Amino acid sequence: MEKTPMYANTATVVPSPGPLATHRPAPPDAAPAGGTRRLLWHLGEMALAMVAGMVLLGPLWETVGHPLGLGGVLGRPDVAALVMATNMTVGMTVWMRYRAHHWRGVVEMAAAMYVPFLLLLVPFWAGVLGGDVLMLGGHLLMVPAMVLVAVRHRHETPAVIRRRPAVVAFARRWPTGLALLMTVDMFVDPFVLSPWTLLVLPGGYLLIGLVRRSLGGPGVLATQLVGLVAWVALTLVAVAVGGRTASWLVAFGWLAHAGWDLAHHRTGRVVPRGYAEWCGVLDAALAAVMILAILSSGD
Repeated sequence: MEKTPMYANTATVVPSPGPLATHRPAPPDAAPAGGTRRLLWHLGEMALAMVAGMVLLGPLWETVGHPLGLGGVLGRPDVAALVMATNMTVGMTVWMRYRAHHWRGVVEMAAAMYVPFLLLLVPFWAGVLGGDVLMLGGHLLMVPAMVLVAVRHRHETPAVIRRRPAVVAFARRWPTGLALLMTVDMFVDPFVLSPWTLLVLPGGYLLIGLVRRSLGGPGVLATQLVGLVAWVALTLVAVAVGGRTASWLVAFGWLAHAGWDLAHHRTGRVVPRGYAEWCGVLDAALAAVMILAILSSGD
């Protein structure tokens, strides 16, 4: 009989195959399955997790490396390849553990990302391969290696994941963490966005509302249209006045939209709460970046 995994909030809970496990189901794709569709789904998730790792962790290397004088080292093709493999491995590891994969599978998938680059480093150092070939070849060899690992472990039962309350609380705030990771490097070299970026703020809500068909409630569409008019007017004023005043208006517009996000997060209307949380933190962080840029410009 296969065991049903159970996700506990503390390390003291013992998993049980009995009826209690039905109250804490595993993730929807955590059940063992050997079909081609399940395999392709798993590989697709791995690819997205790897891309997320590169996008989120890539700026952190630059943020930390340049002040330490490591910009030249990080720019070398061999170092860049290993850094990229590390970023992809971190993203993949987090997602695989979330999906209840065993550590042995995680380790083998990590090896599938590192080994292709390590094999090509020898001819690269010997001068046989160039930097572009190193990057391209490493990624091409990575694909069959990942497929082999996925095929090898596709029949395994899910692992038992014991999550502590602090980890659970952190996981629930993933939109906040994502927004902060996307903006942390901007504080190193702050800048002011174009006034036209203000049009994205109300437009995003209207677009999501149309897709989700969530604009039909009492006063919902009217509220969104009022917001559209307000941010369009602010955009036109900022474009007309220009200079430092325009910069302050843009920063104010993004900060005001953070309040808009907070209101929608509390009501749960128009957009998902996760999106409202992510957008609110992102807007507030970008407003802080722009205010820092304005104050540091001294104009």
